[in-house]
Amino acid sequence: LPVFNERHTVERLVKAVAQLDYPRDRLQVQVLDDSTDSTTAIARRVVVGYQEAGLDIQLLHRIDRVGFKAGALAAGLESATGELIAMFDADFVPQPDWLRRTVLRFRDDPHLGCLQTHWGHLNRDYSSLTRAQALGVDGHFVVEQTVRSRTGLFLNFNGTAGLWRRTCIDDAGGWQADTLTEDLDLSYRAQLRGWRVGYLPDVVVPAELPAQLDAFKRQQFRWAKGSLQTARKLALGVWRADAPWHVRLAGFIHLTSYAVHPLMLLTLLLALPIGFWAGPALRLFPWFALAGVGPPLMYSLAHTSYMPRLRDRLRMIPLLTLLGFGISLNNSVAAVEALTGRGTPFRRTPKFNLLDRQGSWADSAYALPRNPVVWGELALGAYALLTMVLLWPHHGWAIVPWVLIYAAGYFFVAGVSLAQSWQRRRAHTLAADHRPSTADSSATSS
Repeated sequence: LPVFNERHTVERLVKAVAQLDYPRDRLQVQVLDDSTDSTTAIARRVVVGYQEAGLDIQLLHRIDRVGFKAGALAAGLESATGELIAMFDADFVPQPDWLRRTVLRFRDDPHLGCLQTHWGHLNRDYSSLTRAQALGVDGHFVVEQTVRSRTGLFLNFNGTAGLWRRTCIDDAGGWQADTLTEDLDLSYRAQLRGWRVGYLPDVVVPAELPAQLDAFKRQQFRWAKGSLQTARKLALGVWRADAPWHVRLAGFIHLTSYAVHPLMLLTLLLALPIGFWAGPALRLFPWFALAGVGPPLMYSLAHTSYMPRLRDRLRMIPLLTLLGFGISLNNSVAAVEALTGRGTPFRRTPKFNLLDRQGSWADSAYALPRNPVVWGELALGAYALLTMVLLWPHHGWAIVPWVLIYAAGYFFVAGVSLAQSWQRRRAHTLAADHRPSTADSSATSS
């Protein structure tokens, strides 16, 4: 259980894992804690309680954070005794039967090195933002991961809610911290060594979606940069793999998929000069609509028990579209950093123990300050509108729908970021106003 400054969720996580229905003589729990706040004290209290109840559980606290999450996982392996290694991030809540539904798969398949299960949602209905994210996650797990698993394509471990064979981890070179996506990195290295990564779509582990847009941006930044770092590291190995050409091609596209965001940004930036100096080229713009069919089709097919009606999924696609266009600048910065080799520390996505329509994030110390990229998003939204105004007399409706989506996406993401930044400042101001002054505290002490 790798955790870093998770005081809102660490107790819930440990309690859920302690309730796993599995023989106690075959279960070892490690809380891999790199925290620098009260999380450590909370975790220690909970761990001691379960130790006294007879559970084999340890708190392993590091003070250096070398290697970040990958470093913590590697450190935990040094004293782990199990043949199989299960992992849960701090905001996940596994059901008691999770191990019994996954472990036997390894007995039946000696080449299975990793088994990923399906992410669910604890706070899907918290806001429109979380509902849109939930649809995006469902598209990945219901459609993408299922298709990759069934057709023998390269499959990625998603960093949590999964189970690894210890032998596979060691054979693939162990946890490495040279990318921000140690999960994607290890799963590809394992498959290049001949191990198989499996997926169980029917085993669902609910988790918390980021309710703060800047937290979502941070998560996407880490995933985008880490994926392209992994592509730089392993793409050549994927092309040389002993696999059919279509498997290697799909693996390359998978590793480089976040390159779509700088390409989206480049499309917008070039639309204006091309419209003036190479106008006939814009006649091809309406044909780009064909590229827009794929994502809505995937998300409309992402049927889940908690979103069974097609109309509910279709209703969220426009918002998810605006979110995807709006974060293209954020993810483009991540892509440039990855491709130029610029290093970045592992910045976690803050979680606040939010459930559907319950809980608050704005007054937490974990709430993130405003991301300065918001000013670039506002500028790009204005540029998109300027492009539409200047090209309208020459090209009419051919370019308007696309440019309007860009403008709406950037203004939407920037607007929500600014509104939530104000909400955070107001919550912290109110908290400070209700905090007793030093003089009051002294008087109370006296």
